[in-house]
Amino acid sequence: MDFETIIYFSKMSGGLLPLMGLLLLVTIIVIVERLYFYHRVVRSGSTLEHDLNVIENQNSDQLKKLEEHYEATLQVALIKAATSAKGNDAEEMGRKIEESIMWELPKLDRGIWVLDTSVTLAPLMGLLGTIIGMVHAFDILGTTDGTGSSTKMVTGGIAEALVATGAGLLIAIVAVLFLNHFNKRIRVAVHQMDLMKTMLINRFHGNS
Repeated sequence: MDFETIIYFSKMSGGLLPLMGLLLLVTIIVIVERLYFYHRVVRSGSTLEHDLNVIENQNSDQLKKLEEHYEATLQVALIKAATSAKGNDAEEMGRKIEESIMWELPKLDRGIWVLDTSVTLAPLMGLLGTIIGMVHAFDILGTTDGTGSSTKMVTGGIAEALVATGAGLLIAIVAVLFLNHFNKRIRVAVHQMDLMKTMLINRFHGNS
């Protein structure tokens, strides 16, 4: 597809195709960043679960080493909250850890609204672009004598106008597939943090 063709389809859609291309670019950037982020979060959560499972109860030294080892992870906030509340009872420690979880949750949701917007907005932009293209196509019919050649121009214009709808649907399909995948990753990460909360309370208040 050459540059002139791109310009032609852009005009047929009323200038919406370039905006849809920009929307697709932003969507892809968010997808790549979130893929990397969730991979790190879930992987570090799995290894931390394993490490918490093997350390002894009421072993502050091992818990301190875990805090240092997982310093660059999302889950380190839970360990820090538990360590800062080690002199409190289990209920108070649980509230402290729960508070740290609440502070970390927005990091899991960051950028998801972009995909949610793409799922809804892209097909609507495509539909609007198609309607604009069809108006142009029928305008051709109104300014010609209605011969066979003009009819072919109209039908060809309608077919070209449908490119905008197809582009919008493509963006929405890509966005919804990754949106569902990321929602699943969020549920896994939240479950991991809930499990870590229980494990940390048990490590500080369980029998040695």
